[in-house]
Amino acid sequence: MAGGRLRLDGVVAVPTDFADRYRRDGLWHGRTLGELFDQWVARSGDCVALVGTDVDGVEHRLTYAEVQQRVNNLAAHLHQRGIGLGSRVVVQLPNVPGFVTLMLALLKIGAPPVLALAQHREHEIGYMLDRSGARAYAVGRTFKGEDCVATARALKLKCKTLRHVLVSGAIDAEDVVPLDRLEITAASAADIVEPVASDVALFLLSGGTTGVPKLIPRTHDDYALNLRESARLCGFDAGTVYLAALPAAHNFPLGCPGILGTLNGGGRVVMAPSADAETGLALTEREHVTATALVPALAIRWMESPRIAARDLSSLKLLQVGGQRFQAEHARLVPRTLGCMLQQVYGMAEGLLNYTRLDDHEAVILNTQGRPLLPQDEVRIVDMNDREAAEGEAGELLTRGPYTIRGYFRADDHNARSFTADGFYRTGDVVRMQNGNLVVEGRIKDLINRGGEKVSAEEVESLILAHPAVMQAAVVAMPDRVLGERICAFLVIRHGAGVAHEELNRFLLGQGLATFKLPERIETIGEMPLTNVGKVNKQLLRDRLRETA
Repeated sequence: MAGGRLRLDGVVAVPTDFADRYRRDGLWHGRTLGELFDQWVARSGDCVALVGTDVDGVEHRLTYAEVQQRVNNLAAHLHQRGIGLGSRVVVQLPNVPGFVTLMLALLKIGAPPVLALAQHREHEIGYMLDRSGARAYAVGRTFKGEDCVATARALKLKCKTLRHVLVSGAIDAEDVVPLDRLEITAASAADIVEPVASDVALFLLSGGTTGVPKLIPRTHDDYALNLRESARLCGFDAGTVYLAALPAAHNFPLGCPGILGTLNGGGRVVMAPSADAETGLALTEREHVTATALVPALAIRWMESPRIAARDLSSLKLLQVGGQRFQAEHARLVPRTLGCMLQQVYGMAEGLLNYTRLDDHEAVILNTQGRPLLPQDEVRIVDMNDREAAEGEAGELLTRGPYTIRGYFRADDHNARSFTADGFYRTGDVVRMQNGNLVVEGRIKDLINRGGEKVSAEEVESLILAHPAVMQAAVVAMPDRVLGERICAFLVIRHGAGVAHEELNRFLLGQGLATFKLPERIETIGEMPLTNVGKVNKQLLRDRLRETA
């Protein structure tokens, strides 16, 4: 194999002086993720690397060496079909072993995967195909009873650049590429041109609940740093058994430290077909899982599961919770309910990661979202006029650093709004600094403007959750002709409990909440609607209010 240099129009490069500094400081090692994987195999070849069930329900338990053989086979077959350096491939696979083998094969041949969630639908996938100029699109044969191949064929007719539909799962059709069969079929790897470490390795997707996601280009250099330092900080090693419960295409379970950080340490990855409590608890017991990552809503469901007492969770050492702020009322239940340490994680696919440390005091773990992964992570907290906020004052978080992007892919308009002239990413998150640790107050768009008074939804939610009858709370704005916006609280009530509107407001006043921040409407629901990655979908709640206005 020969080394090449991938040049993609629409990628905002890290300025040369910053790149040189990151190399000089030993942050960027100059090795691709494919090269790193081969090093992991050389160290841990006979150890089990990957456990999971494929699209057809067949269980696999693969060593590092067996994963490498499948990766190399796939890389050669894809190269023979014209998928190579610079080809983009939209990958939409559930949590199956084939997700890992395909991703690693694409990393090796320099064909950046665009990591879509299995729940994305035709509109979103069509956008990703067009925006990335994808040459191939990988899907599972079915997902939750849906024929994904038929959708892929329809998209192929619409997308000018799309040449191949790659299918995971048993299939016999001449117009698609059968991934599972090719994994176990030897092929020649001659003439493959490999990427270099400064090339784009993969595309992650921006978060959010509205509009189509933006493409986030991560390089081999920056993502290797991301996973390596996360694994070091979290203590991932050969004894780690990591349960990939969240969708594997999401940054959190992929590289924070996640799947790749586990392999980096020589541990074992268990792919969970679902993040639901029963599946996760059962796999934790069966596979002696030591670490996993969840979003708050799922962590609560695990802890509230009636099956938890019947499961042996003694192997579980670490639960990472991120994606949204994990309120202290729930955070303090983790050690006593799951018997493990809690680590709060606050990060973004665009880059910056913050972790509470394993040796932090309980108050830090319960009440903050930690501090940046590296000293080289630059953070600023600014007011609405981009002036530095005073110590302890809330403001928007801006960040720049060795694994944070300088721009979205082919998105000039978004980049003009989302990045400062000197390269800081505007996160849109409202945070404050508390003794060196970040506390996430919410999103800028999650501030409710009630007649000119700004109300933080997360502040009100945190106080509502202190009420013993309330299990979950989501506070959103509802339109109002006079004030512009008023406050509505959606509540999930504990079984057998109840709380009236007036009673809740008296409770909140007793907690010290200002009168203008009191919810003016209460809606009780059976469960919170969730986004594809398990966050509370506030957009659906807002839509519901508009429909009933």
